[in-house]
Amino acid sequence: MRALSLAGLAAMAAGLVALWRTGALFSTRPAVLALQGVAVVLFVWARATFGLRSFHAAANPTEGGLVTTGPYRWLRHPIYAAIALFGGAGAAAARSSGSLFFLVVLAGIAMRIAAEEKLVAERYPEYAEYARRTKRLVPFVF
Repeated sequence: MRALSLAGLAAMAAGLVALWRTGALFSTRPAVLALQGVAVVLFVWARATFGLRSFHAAANPTEGGLVTTGPYRWLRHPIYAAIALFGGAGAAAARSSGSLFFLVVLAGIAMRIAAEEKLVAERYPEYAEYARRTKRLVPFVF
């Protein structure tokens, strides 16, 4: 699972860098800026809620219990949701030039989620109930 997690991280990073290098990550359009602003707020809120636990390149559930407050109350993966929103808004504004790279970002997110959910479920038995009542990336939808 850790290898899948690392591959997911590499795919996300490569997709975001490609979006940036092709000019498809950022836009001056107000709607895109607003969506990307929401993404940044969600990202910061999720990191602040998660606390001092460090980021691990490979999925590595940490001590301290399952986090179910803040944005984690509605989403199991708010940081990945923020990355998807930020990259997706930019790619949509750039239209076709960003579509393929955004799909790479989404594939990376999917790999990370698959690895993390398996490892967290093994570490925290209460994760199964949490997963039943919360969505992965989009509140009330998915």
